[in-house]
Amino acid sequence: MLELMYKGGLIMWPLLACSMVALAIIVERAVFWMQISRHKNQDLINRIFSLTEEGRFDEAIMEAEDSNCLVCRILTGGLAHRNYGLVQSLEAAAMFEIEKMKRYLSVLDTIITAAPLLGILGTVSGIIISFDLLGDAGIEDPKAVTGGIAQALITTATGLSIAIVTLLPYNALTRKVEKVTRHLEQLVTCYEVTVLKGSEKQRLSQNN
Repeated sequence: MLELMYKGGLIMWPLLACSMVALAIIVERAVFWMQISRHKNQDLINRIFSLTEEGRFDEAIMEAEDSNCLVCRILTGGLAHRNYGLVQSLEAAAMFEIEKMKRYLSVLDTIITAAPLLGILGTVSGIIISFDLLGDAGIEDPKAVTGGIAQALITTATGLSIAIVTLLPYNALTRKVEKVTRHLEQLVTCYEVTVLKGSEKQRLSQNN
C-alpha cells in the first residue's frame, strides 16, 4: 500500500482522503438507516391515526412524545402546529426529516466527480514528468520514463476505482431517500384527511 502511494505521487494523498471520507459517510448512513428501521413502530403509527380520527389530538401528540419513530415525529409534529396551517406544518415536519436523510449525499456526489478528475490530474503530471525525463535521457534509456508512466496509470486507476465503488452506495442511498419521500408524501396526505375528520368530530362533540 505504501509502495503504491509512493509510486502514485502526491495526488494519491487527496485520493486517499476521498476514499476515507466516502467510507466514513457510507458507514454513517448505513447506521442511520438501520436506526430508522429499528425505531419504526407501526402499532404506534396506527394508534396515532386512530386517536387523531377520534379528535383526541392531545392524546395523539402525547403518544409519540418519547418515540424515536420518524413517521410518528412527522405526524405529531405537524399536528402540534396545526393552528399555523395543517398542510404547511406537516410538510415542514416531513422536510426536516427528509433533509436528515439527504445529509452528506452531496459530499458523496462530489467525491464521485472529483476522484476521477484527481486521477486525470495525476495522469497529466505523470506524462509531464515522463516527457521531461525522456528529453533528458533520450530514447536510449526508456526506463527513465517508467516512474512517470506508473504515476499516470496508478492515479487514474485509483480515481476511477474510488468513483465506481462510491457510486454504488450513493445510488442505493439516493433511491432509498426517494422511496421514503414518496411514502411520506402519501402518508401525510392520508393524515391530513384524518385530521379533518378528527376536527369535525371535535366540533360535533362540542356542539352537543
